[in-house]
Amino acid sequence: MSITESVAQEHAPSSGAQAPVPSSPERKAGGETLAPSRHRIMGRWSYLAAWMGGCVSIGTFTVASSLVGTLNLLQTVLAVTIGCLVIAVGLAINGQAGHKYGIPFVVQVRSSFGYAGTKIPGLVRAIPALVWYGFQSWVGAGAINLVTAELFGFDNVVVCFILFQVLQIGLSIYGFTGIKWLENIGVIFILGALIYMFISVINTYGDEIGTDLIDVEGTWGVPFWSATMLFLGIYATMMLNVSDYSREHVKDTGPSLLTTIYSMAILPVTLFMGAIGFMVSGATGTMDPIEVFSNATDNTPLLIITMLFIAFAQVTTNVLNNVVPPTYVFMDVFKIPFKVAVVLIGLLAVATCPWLLVRPESADGLSTFIQIYSAFLGPIFAIMVVDYYAIRRRTLQLAALYDETGPYRGVNPAGVIALVVGAASAFAFAEVGWYVSLVPTGLVYYFLMTKWPACRRFLPVTGETSTANTESA
Repeated sequence: MSITESVAQEHAPSSGAQAPVPSSPERKAGGETLAPSRHRIMGRWSYLAAWMGGCVSIGTFTVASSLVGTLNLLQTVLAVTIGCLVIAVGLAINGQAGHKYGIPFVVQVRSSFGYAGTKIPGLVRAIPALVWYGFQSWVGAGAINLVTAELFGFDNVVVCFILFQVLQIGLSIYGFTGIKWLENIGVIFILGALIYMFISVINTYGDEIGTDLIDVEGTWGVPFWSATMLFLGIYATMMLNVSDYSREHVKDTGPSLLTTIYSMAILPVTLFMGAIGFMVSGATGTMDPIEVFSNATDNTPLLIITMLFIAFAQVTTNVLNNVVPPTYVFMDVFKIPFKVAVVLIGLLAVATCPWLLVRPESADGLSTFIQIYSAFLGPIFAIMVVDYYAIRRRTLQLAALYDETGPYRGVNPAGVIALVVGAASAFAFAEVGWYVSLVPTGLVYYFLMTKWPACRRFLPVTGETSTANTESA
């Protein structure tokens, strides 16, 4: 028996008949499924606005604050820029499968990790999302609490947190239809507020910034490249599940234009947030974003606007980046509908105890947390890219991806072993682990997939074509 015949035989599902590709229903709010998306709702401008609104992360502020004393302002700006450009390229590369076939992340990784093995990359993606969801919700609640205390004399951050979380869960239930309009409308307010805050910081702390942050030597060594990885790490999670978003984008956008869209969306807001956090923390020694922003505002009306901006920015970031990914993972693992998963994710975000994460002494801990989970994100990214481009040559067999008893059943040992090797190499060079992990992970995965008989049934059948593969793309 030839290798091709052997692979074809092993692709036959154990039940004897291949499961059909599920069909996505007519689009309605909150009706998200894991079936291939055939009703794309985001054009180019909507997609740009969604990513721009989704990347106003307080995590960027906190990470930049932790670099005070290590890098100067120029080095920090360059670190942000490099990290964001790497992210943009990575998003464009790994989002092609979702854009072409309309499949989410948890379906895309079934070929590289196996139907059951998908739980591994799924949980690696879900856990950071839950932590950031809770962290940013607490920050948003703190901003609202400051507004209510200023206007109405009501000062209870716990009550504000509960109500704020209920609001976010309610908005998230509407799925991508709600996300589209939330981000499209909110992006103008977000950009205006960021520009205002940047100017306000310069006017308020200009002298201190020049002395303490510009006229210092800093370093261009390993700490600089480690800083690029920290900013990259904030969004590295999205490089894994970018298909969750690209499946909603219209099909007639090529890879180059998509890279441009990602760059135009991520870089400006990250630069603003990072620069503001670095400058104000360096000038005042304060890392609490609520205290920093309130100190940089010189009158009550502007203070209220600024706090509302912080709260709104947490909503736009959370619903896109920290709700959708773990929700799809829960839908896949526990076989529950979208709306139920959204509520569970919202409750679990509270259970992360975010009030402990926003303390000034937690800034270094968050940086360590980013380094730890990035050690797994880089390898998973490498596996997915090698699988789609080198193993499958950008052609997926959709019926197999949706067949629990088919050729991708169980666990793909190549994906698991390559992930362990990649994570080990990342931890060995923790400060730049994401970069270091890519090559060994990719090589090990490719070698095992092409040489190890245990992985043979996960290979594509040579010459196989199907209506599901082409017409649904």
